[in-house]
Amino acid sequence: MRTLVIDDSPDMRKLIQSILTTKGQTEVLTAESARDAFRHLAIEDHESGDVAIDLILMDIMMSDMDGIRACQRIKAVERLREIPIIMVTGRTDSEDLRAAFAAGAMDYITKPLNSVELLARVSSALALKRAIDIRKARERELVERHQQLEQALKEVKVLRGLIPICFSCKKIRDDQGYWHTIEAYIQAHSEVDFSHGLCPECMDKRFSV
Repeated sequence: MRTLVIDDSPDMRKLIQSILTTKGQTEVLTAESARDAFRHLAIEDHESGDVAIDLILMDIMMSDMDGIRACQRIKAVERLREIPIIMVTGRTDSEDLRAAFAAGAMDYITKPLNSVELLARVSSALALKRAIDIRKARERELVERHQQLEQALKEVKVLRGLIPICFSCKKIRDDQGYWHTIEAYIQAHSEVDFSHGLCPECMDKRFSV
């Protein structure tokens, strides 16, 4: 699992990285600003970054773009929408916290950091991300199996290969050696239904005086 720490304070980045890597919970990448984080996440146009991020820890108060706006920007990208974001803040103003949750944050941690609390919240968030990844993998597997089943059902009803047919009565021989009328054979091996009528030539032959 990989965590991206976004904070404009070098000391705070080092502290969080040290706490998390010491316990071996996650690999930690750091970004000094929202713009720097966007490069890691490959959000900016024509940029290729490391997008394999499982959790984001982000300071609310940053110089270039505050954490709330950055959270909104990240959550606006569909492929990043399910990455849990934990806001790290020295402020406990209810309006700031409300705005953070409205922007898509799942949790927050207050400064000064408590290492036990940080590890507990990070562990919970990573467990959530694992569950999300497992669910998405199962959904993809179900979709693939459904598509394979639909294709198999289509192929079951398609006539293929060499069909032995009597040149005189036009009956068809099946794999067991039995002979069937063309209508019976096609109905048994396809999804075709027949509606009977007379072609002009047969009409003339049958009803001509």
